[in-house]
Amino acid sequence: MPSARRSPSSSTLWAPLGTTSWPAWVRRPSRAPSTTRGTEHMGFLTPQHKLSTLLERANNGRIQLPDFQRGYKWDEERIRALLATITLGHPLGVIMLLQTGSDQVRFKPKPLEGTPDGTATVSPEHLLLDGQQRLTSLVQSLTGDGVVDTEDVRKKQVRRRFYIDIERAMIDPSRLDDAIRILPGDGIERTNFGRDIILDVSTPEREREHGLFPFRLVYDSPNLLDWLWTFPSATGDLAERTALIQRFQAEVVTPLQSYEIPAIELDKTTTKAAVATVFEKVNTGGLPLNVFELLTSIFAGDGAYFAEHGVDFRLNDDWARTQAVIDAHPVLKKFDSTAFLQAVTLLATSHGPGATYARKEDILKLDLVDYLRWAEPVRRALVWVAQFLHDEHIHRQDDIPYQTQLIPLAAMRVVLGEDADVYAVRARLRRWYWSGVLGEQYGGATETRFARDLDQVPSWALAAVGAAAGERDRATPSTVAGASFTESRLLTLRSRQSAAFKGIHALLMARGCKDWRFQKTFDHNQYIALRVDIHHVFPRKWCIANEVESWMRESIVNKTPLARKTNQMVGGASPAAYMSKLEATAGLTSDELDAVIAAHLIDPSTLREADFETYFLRRRRALLELVEAAMGKPAQRDVEADELVGGFETPDQFADEPDDVEDGADENPTDEEA
Repeated sequence: MPSARRSPSSSTLWAPLGTTSWPAWVRRPSRAPSTTRGTEHMGFLTPQHKLSTLLERANNGRIQLPDFQRGYKWDEERIRALLATITLGHPLGVIMLLQTGSDQVRFKPKPLEGTPDGTATVSPEHLLLDGQQRLTSLVQSLTGDGVVDTEDVRKKQVRRRFYIDIERAMIDPSRLDDAIRILPGDGIERTNFGRDIILDVSTPEREREHGLFPFRLVYDSPNLLDWLWTFPSATGDLAERTALIQRFQAEVVTPLQSYEIPAIELDKTTTKAAVATVFEKVNTGGLPLNVFELLTSIFAGDGAYFAEHGVDFRLNDDWARTQAVIDAHPVLKKFDSTAFLQAVTLLATSHGPGATYARKEDILKLDLVDYLRWAEPVRRALVWVAQFLHDEHIHRQDDIPYQTQLIPLAAMRVVLGEDADVYAVRARLRRWYWSGVLGEQYGGATETRFARDLDQVPSWALAAVGAAAGERDRATPSTVAGASFTESRLLTLRSRQSAAFKGIHALLMARGCKDWRFQKTFDHNQYIALRVDIHHVFPRKWCIANEVESWMRESIVNKTPLARKTNQMVGGASPAAYMSKLEATAGLTSDELDAVIAAHLIDPSTLREADFETYFLRRRRALLELVEAAMGKPAQRDVEADELVGGFETPDQFADEPDDVEDGADENPTDEEA
């Protein structure tokens, strides 16, 4: 194969089939040469498109999707991150387009979701082969009313608008992404089940008053100019606001308007076989360097270290020491090199002159001296983190509610030292941890929360010891203060992918419940030996036969931790039948079995009578009290005590999720600890 690299001064260009990006030093021609290999043929261009042009072409139907493309699926945090990327002027990757009109490739078109009515009647000029999620997100957030039909990190279906906090953006332009706000689609942020309004930017006048610039106006010139022109007089000091909006327009809006996206455009001579090849290459292309690999090269070139030691610093060798700690504690198996570096960066910046931060791009600013200062303390802290998880009855890597929450937890252990195990301090760490889990606060973009929690939690935890009674809660961390849980959320927690679902599973075990058959508590050793998992109380088969709705059947309210063999013995039988079977096989009296069942926060009489509705109502309330105890605050009781469904978060608001496996099947088929 000929070399792909040529002199930067060369006017010719060679690129392999399926290439999706060009080296920075290459001068790209307006048209790349046609390529033919066997039955595959393609001709292609590699232009840069203004984002404004792509949005216009999508909205007028000239760019559509081939109908085999899956539906739009991005959640609100991915959209926020995408908008941060273009606002900062960072590249968001290549899109791929296929020219229509070919007699060899005839895909049926469909419009991008969120484009105007009538788009489907237009014959497109190009089909978007790669970049659907990105372009659809941009079309919905940057044009029209700016409302995006998306989902939150819990997979609840929501409508959202995106804004830039102007004043915050201008404080530190390098951290523009921290200024991007996500608000409800109507522009009104509410609390107390929608009764109380926190923020109202439902009109342009209120947007200007609160200093929140809507992304929908970036390419809407007439309305943009009016919005900017009237911003200074909305409130406050006229001169200050005039200077602020002029700077914002120059540093944020104008660069956004000129943002460009690189593309590969396959012409209509491209064969279907070539399209398939390129599509595969795009979706299985090379992996980018991660921050660990980039930092490895930076540290290897550290002159001061070489001058002192006579050798380059090898980050891979140092990581091997961390990997040994992780290998010794399998529950940490998913704590990777990037997470480790984020913990180190948190500590380095929190002890430095500036703000605490832990964004992945900030890791590259980490100095080797600071790395060497904090790497070993973080390694030691990981041993403590593993034990903390086991103490909370989180025994396997897949049972950890939020992997990301371990990053600030490790950093907090370094800051607190041995004080982290003092009773009152540990109690506050637990409250912070469960507030993050049950409040579902670590599911999206979390780097800002990492930093805020490290700044706030250790001092708050230490204040539990020796502080005057009135001072102990003066500086409650925002993750603790802002955590909330609604009773109706119990109706929608039905997936092992949910952090709160995993959290309640662990809390049930932590309160000392035992396996129904083997009479053993679920400490780490027994959890692994018995191959414990969370299983149906009223079996799936019984629920289907008795027409129990799927959302109740699969809810966390109808799940509890059991040994694998116990679940297999229960099978699909009615609780009225399996209770007597448990008594016989375990050698328990009725009273003894009832006590075991009750420790799972289940009224045993409802199982003996196979009374699902009464069971469900009583256990829902019992689980809510378990959540309240862990969070240290009342939950929002938004469902009537005698009603099965209701409240603020109903099952139909959340994306469908797969059911658990059949009753008696092996839901945890390996003996792996991690």
